Amino acid sequence: MSWFQLLSTRRYPDRPAEQPMPGRSPYLADYDRVVFSSAFRRLQRKTQVMPLPETDFVHTRLTHSLETACVGRSLGRLSARRVLENDPSIANELPDFAQDCGDIVASACLAHDIGNPPFGHSGEDAISAYFASDAAERFIKHLGAAEIADLQHFEGNAAGFRILTHTYPALSSGSAGLGLTYATLGAFTKYPRPSVINADKKQNGASEKKYGHFQAENARFKLVADELGLRPKDVAAGFYHRHPLAFLVEAADDICYRIIDFEDGLKLGLIDHERGLNLLRELRAAAPNARPKTSGRSGLEWRDWQEELGYLRATLIGQLVDETATRFAHHAPAILAGTYDASLVKELSGYEFLQEIQQLSVDKLYRSRPVLEIEAAGFEVLGGLLDVFLSAIFDKKENHRSRKLLDLLPNQFRAIGPQAGASAYEQILLLTDYVAGMTDQHALSLYKTIKGIDLPKGF
Repeated sequence: MSWFQLLSTRRYPDRPAEQPMPGRSPYLADYDRVVFSSAFRRLQRKTQVMPLPETDFVHTRLTHSLETACVGRSLGRLSARRVLENDPSIANELPDFAQDCGDIVASACLAHDIGNPPFGHSGEDAISAYFASDAAERFIKHLGAAEIADLQHFEGNAAGFRILTHTYPALSSGSAGLGLTYATLGAFTKYPRPSVINADKKQNGASEKKYGHFQAENARFKLVADELGLRPKDVAAGFYHRHPLAFLVEAADDICYRIIDFEDGLKLGLIDHERGLNLLRELRAAAPNARPKTSGRSGLEWRDWQEELGYLRATLIGQLVDETATRFAHHAPAILAGTYDASLVKELSGYEFLQEIQQLSVDKLYRSRPVLEIEAAGFEVLGGLLDVFLSAIFDKKENHRSRKLLDLLPNQFRAIGPQAGASAYEQILLLTDYVAGMTDQHALSLYKTIKGIDLPKGF
């Protein structure tokens, strides 16, 4: 793969390459487009760790995405500088290579969770479980195998790619989503494959563990792959090697959720703070050329454990970014050749401590009773919404209840007007767009309303 082609400034789907404005690259404009999108704004009320949090300091999908973008910008720029140290000739074609890589990774990181449904990753499980249930059989039995796989293994990454590249005909005559550059779309796609691929083509790399686009977006992703010159694994199946910067997007996310989710667990009192601080100290000491452990800064003592926690979080993120950039630069030639496909974080010197931190988060935070209770409720809410609306969509008799439910669906999610000829698969996908796009609170409120459990305020 070629860095010059990989950093395409063309905008999806057919805008010509843009010349950068002084102080404002096309990739920085991508960042702004994501920030001002309604899908990004809804992340402020979507679960990161704690569903429906009652405290202000717990992270939401929005704050997680903003922090990941900050880490991604630093990681992108530092990695690119180290790549240039090994191959200064890149600067001949790409004089702003380091800054551009930072902006691309930051923009892709900002959007990396934009397709995640309500109630965190359990929301993906809830949608998948519904379509694998007997209740959904009547709606999906005539779909193709790959279309069924899209639904029964619902993937937030694929939903995100759809948001970034799709505009509903009911709202616009175009079909360009947010109109991002091809470079940012490539970096966003951590899993450049559809939901079904041939077993003999699999290489079991990090980019293959999930899928990155639905069947409905096969042609769209091929446009992205062709424009960027991604190396194919199976062209006919739409199965490719990653854009190199997607490795950095993945690493930025890994670093943030491991360290910052853990910080939330400590602040909530779900993880013993002494045990947690010791783990973070050990991780810090494991870095190459780590400075000796101290109890404070410049001989000062910490006022409380939370002050030390903030210091450790900040220094650890910087440490992990530095080491990850070194590993990326080392593997860059193999990544471009399509012979490296592993998680960069797994190569860090403190990986064993990162694993212990993650396991402690799983045991004490992700499996805490409040989280499990609300996630279990999320299965009922999302499955219930899908079942009620699908029953109305496919009600051939169009009874009064079905008509009222369909009237609740915004026009862009219905097979009417420009979408009147939508197939059954496309109609189901439109509904999953609607349900997956909801905030936690909206999903819960709508479920309670249509089930008659609660009425809208004012009644």
